[in-house]
This record gives sequence, C-alpha cells and structure tokens, in this order.
Amino acid sequence: MSGAGNAYDKVMLARSKGRPTGISFIENIFEDFIELHGDRRFADDPAVVGGLATLGGMPVTVVAIEKGSDTKERIRRNFGMTNPEGYRKTLRLMKQAEKFHRPVICLVDTSGAYCGLGAEERGQGQAIAENLMELSALRTPVISILIGEGGSGGALALALADQVWILENAMYSVISPEGCASILWKDAKRVRDAADCLRLTAQDMQELGVVEQVIPEEDISATYEQIKSLLAEELPKLMRLPSDELLRARYRRFRQF
Repeated sequence: MSGAGNAYDKVMLARSKGRPTGISFIENIFEDFIELHGDRRFADDPAVVGGLATLGGMPVTVVAIEKGSDTKERIRRNFGMTNPEGYRKTLRLMKQAEKFHRPVICLVDTSGAYCGLGAEERGQGQAIAENLMELSALRTPVISILIGEGGSGGALALALADQVWILENAMYSVISPEGCASILWKDAKRVRDAADCLRLTAQDMQELGVVEQVIPEEDISATYEQIKSLLAEELPKLMRLPSDELLRARYRRFRQF
C-alpha cells in the first residue's frame, strides 16, 4: 500500500493546474487531427474532444476528456466533467472507428461524470452504461491512457480497453478521497487516510494488475515521445489480431480482476 499520506500527494499532482490536458497530448503525439463534433442527439459537449488523426501514417480515432488550461477554458469545458452527450459523442466516434477498423485511443482526465440535474434528466447513467456495454464488444483495438484524474464511472466509460496505461502521477479511483472520507468517517479531514485506503496511485494500479504501463513524466516532452513510441509498438500487434480473438483477450483481461 502507498505510504501514509503519500497517495494524496499524488492526487494533488494529478489535479495540479499546470498539468498538460488532453488537447496537449493530441497536439504532441498525433498528426493531422480533425475534430468531430456532436452526439447527433442533443448537443456537442466541449468536455470531450475527439476526432480523426494519424500516428506515423496509421489512421486512428482519438478521444480526450478535456479540463481546459485556464479559468475561462475550464469553465467552458465544465472542468472535464462530461455530460451524457459527451459520452454519446465518444460512442459515436468509437462505432465509426469500428466500421473502418481504426484503433481507438482514449485520453482520460476527469474527476467524474457531471452530476447536474440536466445531465441526470438526459440519462447520464444510461450513457455511461451504454459506453461500457459497447466497448466490451467493440471489434477494433482500444487503448486508454489515464493522464490526470481517473474518477469513477466518468473515467471507466472511456477505459474498458484492451490495454490501460497511466502516467506516474495520475490516479484512478472509484470515488474521490474527499467523498470516501465523508462516507466512511463523516470527516473530510481524513482525506489522506482515504486516499491510502483506495489504492489509487499509478503504482497501486500496476501492482493490482489494473494497468499495463506506468509512464514516467519527469520531462513532458519525453513523456509524449514515450507514449508515441508505445502506441506505435502496441497498436500494430492489436490490429493483427482477429476480432474474435481481440474480444476474448479483452474479456479475459477484465475477468482476471
């Protein structure tokens, strides 16, 4: 388990304002990115940026949860808290990728799905559930990378993948440490104890077998290059698998948990 209090320090790093957001990763890893908008049902959710790109000449679909890099942009992006139309846009792009047999790369950074009244009225829970169901059977490779916060079902809706990677100062958790402390002990001051109990750090995730790769981030330029190199290595392997074998391997991955 993480050392006493150390896990919450990682949480604060995952939330830090200067941390690169999804758009930065798209711009520094992929070429020829074309953003596609809308869920074809209600609206376009600016908390999700997705579209077509290339990676060393290979066509790919990229989806990122985007928090925004300054106050004005964060407000516009709803601080990376996705509405149902964001998840439906994600699903639309993934199904399009399946049709043309393009691999899907998801970049996850969210404290959780938006829990406002409008989001619930428009079927937030159903939108997340549909993503999970469709991802479990998507007949094209999916790699998800946790680049900051990975909060609850809001993150999992983009992370039911063939491989899940995580940056060394990112986190992945069923609930925030603050929420956990309030529920377990009725005391938000015990947030550090909650973070340790949740086993939410990248190192914990690797020990538990939840992620395949922990990516160093001492130098962000080197981090971009490593992700690019890993994707160039892993995607062709996954693309060569027959779709039935790909789905069986994905099933086994999650059954092992």
